[in-house]
Amino acid sequence: MLEPKIIAETPDYLVLDKPSGLLVHEANHHPGADTLVQWLLVHYPEIKGVGEEADRPGIVHRLDMDVSGVMVVARTQEMYDHLKKQFQNHEVEKMYLALVHGVPGKPDGTISFPLGRSRRNAGRMAAQPHPTEKTREAITHFAVQEQFTHLSLLEVTIETGRTNLGRAHLLAFGLPIVGDTVYASRWVKQKLALDRPFLHSWKLGFTDLDSKRQSYEAPLPEVLTALLTKLRP
Repeated sequence: MLEPKIIAETPDYLVLDKPSGLLVHEANHHPGADTLVQWLLVHYPEIKGVGEEADRPGIVHRLDMDVSGVMVVARTQEMYDHLKKQFQNHEVEKMYLALVHGVPGKPDGTISFPLGRSRRNAGRMAAQPHPTEKTREAITHFAVQEQFTHLSLLEVTIETGRTNLGRAHLLAFGLPIVGDTVYASRWVKQKLALDRPFLHSWKLGFTDLDSKRQSYEAPLPEVLTALLTKLRP
């Protein structure tokens, strides 16, 4: 079983570095897959009653199965409620690193297309040009960190919590993520040896129960670092 790395451990919360390939909690489209919740219940059984759903103890937010990086898990109900409120109020800092096909026309920008369920691709989110009753507000900020031939390394900040937000927004903006087979673009001809999306949650910031701001980082996995090394002259 894939296991997360422990970045920080306090009586109120855990900060973990989730590997790509580890599902956060059970899902119908991944029957029988190992989950982060299973690992948590083995190593931190007291977390069983924390939260609002029995199959998601301590889970306040999640990362897609094939996305890696930093996550926070509540160990107490008080911390769960405290974190949930921060996520709802967009007070949690969520920053990703993404390698994308294409080069933005400017060094930074904001993508604010509303998101809704795709009518063409089941289980996928799609950016819409205008808000409707079936879409929700979604905001993604990006800043170029490094440029390569036909590729860009972006720092991506997620302002609103939506399923697959960064992946859907970057695709709609003409910057599909390298290695992403779900949110892929037909026009991409460049092939790179990567069996996962180059999307990594590298920084997470929130306020603890003592009202102190906490910030944690997870380094890029070796497979992503190795790809960048190959691209650099």
